[in-house]
Amino acid sequence: MVTSYIILIMLVGGTRLLELRISKRNTAWAFENSGFEVGKEHFKFMTVLHTTFLISCVVEVILLHRPFIPALGYSMLILAIGTQAIRFYTISVLGKLWNVRVIIIPNQPIIKRGLYKYMRHPNYLAVIVEIVALPMIHTAWITAFSFSILNAWMLTKRIRCEEKALSKHCNYMSNFKYIGRFFPSIKKEGSQFDAG
Repeated sequence: MVTSYIILIMLVGGTRLLELRISKRNTAWAFENSGFEVGKEHFKFMTVLHTTFLISCVVEVILLHRPFIPALGYSMLILAIGTQAIRFYTISVLGKLWNVRVIIIPNQPIIKRGLYKYMRHPNYLAVIVEIVALPMIHTAWITAFSFSILNAWMLTKRIRCEEKALSKHCNYMSNFKYIGRFFPSIKKEGSQFDAG
């Protein structure tokens, strides 16, 4: 089962390379349309985080002889496949505006369709779930736990940076004020609390 797991991790790595290719193309388009980048410093950390995460999945399974437990492994595999589907779904919905970097095009209309009608960051939710599910397919719990902590720290910075820039240049908060970050919001206009 270890060999199959390594192949799976390599396939996920391949999707990351595809995402980087799409992002590079979208970056060029954005810069041609008055786009500018914010948050370069945390993007470098994010790149290292996601690369070492995939490596850690394999290293922990091999060096610590993590077992494959079918009930856990197959349920986590289903979750991991779902996260990949959501990632490519968000790429499709956002089109040329999707990017692994935070690139802002001033006054660009905010996308608010599909999952974005119900939550602000479905892609980041997919990342959060993936960082637990992918290592836990083969019970690599140290990787799941440690990278979840690191990812939470990184996403806190990334989301604050992204939402601040979008609010300043694209009227973001007026569109998403009553929508939760990661879960469908239970807040309606005039209420006192917000989900997500």
